[in-house]
Amino acid sequence: MPSKRLKKIGAGKTKVFKIRNRRGYAVVCANHLTEGRTPAQAFERMVKAVKRAGWELIGKVPRARG
Repeated sequence: MPSKRLKKIGAGKTKVFKIRNRRGYAVVCANHLTEGRTPAQAFERMVKAVKRAGWELIGKVPRARG
């Protein structure tokens, strides 16, 4: 079975922000939302989520907003 060809998407397309009234951060990208205790953890979870949808997230963790 041939491996699935993943489309590349840059980390600049992601939004990292602090969740209000909760502990942790969230990342939104390509109509996906992930949460984590740190921006890096939330971003790593996003990498896995978009990979399942056929995308490959490239780049470093963007700065958190808010």
